[in-house]
Amino acid sequence: MNTKRRVACAIGALLAPVLAISLPAGSAGAHGWVTDPGSRQDQCVDGTVSCGQIKYEPQSVEGPKGLRSCSGGNAQFSELDDDSKGWRVTPVASTHTFTWHHTARHATANWQYYIGGTKIAEFNGNSAQPPADVSHQVNFGSFTGRQKVLAVWNVSDTGNAFYACVDVNIGGTGGGGGGGGEPTTCAAPAWSAGTVYNGGDTVSLGNHTWRAKWWVSGEQPGTTGQWGVWEDLGACA
Repeated sequence: MNTKRRVACAIGALLAPVLAISLPAGSAGAHGWVTDPGSRQDQCVDGTVSCGQIKYEPQSVEGPKGLRSCSGGNAQFSELDDDSKGWRVTPVASTHTFTWHHTARHATANWQYYIGGTKIAEFNGNSAQPPADVSHQVNFGSFTGRQKVLAVWNVSDTGNAFYACVDVNIGGTGGGGGGGGEPTTCAAPAWSAGTVYNGGDTVSLGNHTWRAKWWVSGEQPGTTGQWGVWEDLGACA
């Protein structure tokens, strides 16, 4: 072995323990969050609520399994734990569809849903890699009124999980992917192509109520897709 190679090997041997110590331990290597109904971090992204760093990485709310925290125990995301912020509340019926968007798909143990200390639903991941988007039909049981749903994505081969909180109003009033209940009255003003709408404004069009996620003008509700500016709040009459 020549002198240069011996020196390189020696340096590598010295750096290996340092690298081993500096690498994060137990990271899941996965990322994801609830996009429908809009979770708290999703509202940070679309500007509905001002909440700092999380707007740039809604998929990164990760922490040890077993927490009951919207922030996953991350101090940098602590604003997600603040119930006093103006979180948008999604009206839902007794059953509603929740959709996770996985930006880095990791083998999954399960997805769980909680209200307070009560687990209201669990869906097995079979230790398989999930698709980019996964939907679950969640039944709220006896819970009614305004509630905070904690959605948990437990990856299968680390001690970590991903967390998302969704604020809902359970009252059989429909909305989004909910099931059951009668359509609400189309109380929102009719959509107008020439009107400027800000995030949170609602309109009615095509016997549905729509909510703007951010500033918009001229884009017709129902034509912007899942990731577009208009959120479908459900049928109205």
